[in-house]
Amino acid sequence: MESTLFVCPRCESEVEEDYYGPCTSCRGELRASQGRDQQAVAAVEYVPKMNVTPNAVALKDD
Repeated sequence: MESTLFVCPRCESEVEEDYYGPCTSCRGELRASQGRDQQAVAAVEYVPKMNVTPNAVALKDD
């Protein structure tokens, strides 16, 4: 990947990076101020609501 020279949209300093966006120092500041610790999320089993009824065609007797 070829680095290009551009102005950082956050701090407005000239930087040489691979992709356009905040420079390396701005990304570090953003991660430190906006980042959060990861948390484990427990999956809840899906239980259909009681007002859901089976399809009438599926219940039809031949």
